[in-house]
Amino acid sequence: MPIYEYECKACGFISGHLVLKPSDRAKLACRRCGAKKLRKVMSRFATHKTESQRLADFDPAKPTGGTFYKDDRNIGLWAQKRAQQLGLDMGDSFQETLEKGRSKKILDNL
Repeated sequence: MPIYEYECKACGFISGHLVLKPSDRAKLACRRCGAKKLRKVMSRFATHKTESQRLADFDPAKPTGGTFYKDDRNIGLWAQKRAQQLGLDMGDSFQETLEKGRSKKILDNL
């Protein structure tokens, strides 16, 4: 989806706009003040990592912060990394338990 961010030259407000073709650019206006003079700005973007990339990048020795485990994908990441570092194969049951924990299905067995 071609969504671009523009900064209003009049008031400085930054907003995202869907621009499907070049002629759509002429119709854009600031959502705050209505001015037509906008400047395209570089917006943030995200990249996705595979589970193996996340595991390779994870350092269990570094502090993780309070929000680390609010992301369900991080549950068991420390144990996975330590097992990998020690050269241990925890087996399929370990992976199944991690997936249950990440999906909260582990609570069904309590």
